[in-house]
Amino acid sequence: MDDFTSLADPFNIRLHLAKDLLTLQEQDVICVSGEPFYSSERTVTIRRQTIGGFGLSIKGGAEHNIPVVISKISKEQKAELSGLLFIGDGILQINGINVRSYRHEEVVQVLRNAGEEVTLNVSFLKKTPAFLKLPVCEDCTCIPSDQSSGTSSPLCDSGLHLNYHPNTDTLSCSSWPTSPGLRWEKRWVDLRLIPLLHSRLSQYNPGSDVCSHAFQLVAVDGVCSGVIQFPTAEDCLDWLQALAGNISGLTKHNVKKINRNFPVNQQIIYMGWVDEKEQDSVQDRMYSPKFLALRGSSLFKFSAPPVTTWDWTRAEKSFTVYEIMCKILKDNDLLDKRKHCFSVQTESGEDMFFSVELERELLIWEKVFQMATFLEVERIQCKTYACILESHLMGLTVDFSMGFVCFDAASKAVLWRYKFSQLKGSSDDGKSKIKFLFQNQDSKSIEAKELEFSNLFAVLHCIHAFFAAKVACLDPIFVESQGAATTATSTSTTAGFPSSLCSMSCNPQTPKLKYAT
Repeated sequence: MDDFTSLADPFNIRLHLAKDLLTLQEQDVICVSGEPFYSSERTVTIRRQTIGGFGLSIKGGAEHNIPVVISKISKEQKAELSGLLFIGDGILQINGINVRSYRHEEVVQVLRNAGEEVTLNVSFLKKTPAFLKLPVCEDCTCIPSDQSSGTSSPLCDSGLHLNYHPNTDTLSCSSWPTSPGLRWEKRWVDLRLIPLLHSRLSQYNPGSDVCSHAFQLVAVDGVCSGVIQFPTAEDCLDWLQALAGNISGLTKHNVKKINRNFPVNQQIIYMGWVDEKEQDSVQDRMYSPKFLALRGSSLFKFSAPPVTTWDWTRAEKSFTVYEIMCKILKDNDLLDKRKHCFSVQTESGEDMFFSVELERELLIWEKVFQMATFLEVERIQCKTYACILESHLMGLTVDFSMGFVCFDAASKAVLWRYKFSQLKGSSDDGKSKIKFLFQNQDSKSIEAKELEFSNLFAVLHCIHAFFAAKVACLDPIFVESQGAATTATSTSTTAGFPSSLCSMSCNPQTPKLKYAT
């Protein structure tokens, strides 16, 4: 049993997890047989007693978007003796005054000023509102009603305000309404239903890095579970993992269906929710939810999951996968108390920081980034960037088969070419220039080549992507599993990933690797 927090104090709930749905249930007293005669609107007239007043207490009010209802009825007082008023009756009118939109204190004042006789228009709420289960005033954490000030709390029983005598026994309450053929039982009833497809989990306080033994589940249509608290961190983690597993399974199944409508080079590899750290956060909100999707050659960032084909054209941002760099943050790289984080450096050098809920989600994002990059490098085979060499416009081609080729942009004449294995080192100035150190195959001497680019980070990331893909192809296990890897991509699963891709780390610097081509 877990605690649920919304506008009111926490109360116990029960969770039921199905493949595609989380159901929140609360205990309530409901009519399980028969049809009460008071289920429709009723008009009841009662007189005020010198001792005991009207003999009822109320809770609720418009300020909390809940109706004003009768929460207690004193025994042997006018309200009970009428036989027409019951706990759970919503007060609609008082002496002809419509109080549906009244605040709690306003309803109290109308009742106090109603005179010796009051006519109430009421309607019984079959499903008892959750706030009727809150503690009565003497046990409540809110400030008790004050006779002298005339103030009251909408979530505590306002009974003394409605009676002349402060010593009236307002806590001696009548039972739930009874009549022939009626049967009342305490049962678990559905409180909220949260569909799991594309729903978002968060165990952190909204927008912060503060984590407690609790989480919220937000459906794609915005329906929120509220804060669900657990007695221990282990219980919370168990539920987080179970929910994340179901959400992931639904996402994979949905991706498989969507991919039937996309060509091979535009297949969705993976997508899901993350929290992005605000770059210029001047408020308490340090993180905001984003939906990332790896599809074809691009990483898309959305504020909500794409549902239609048109939605894919309206992403907040999109990036070419081989021109960005993913890095899993180690403990000493973390920016705050959030544990499972990764960064993405864009082609412009901007760093974006993302957080996920579980370690296994972090590992999946690392693998799918590597897989998406490899598949795109394998597809395009080469990429050319404009550059400057000694004030002349040149072109540098990074070719999966041949390595590096530098040529004159006007005449297309090749100036130099080197294999990947000949690159022994490199450095950059962080702005525009890259210095390559190649080894001459004949003399074994090191030859330095300096080129200037307008898009330095895109070039650096592209070179790293080609190196990573080249290393993956040299893994014999990967060579045998290429078909399986392609199948895994089309079904959006992580099974069948080549071991070389899974084990490679994301390094934001230019790689310095040795192998034969």
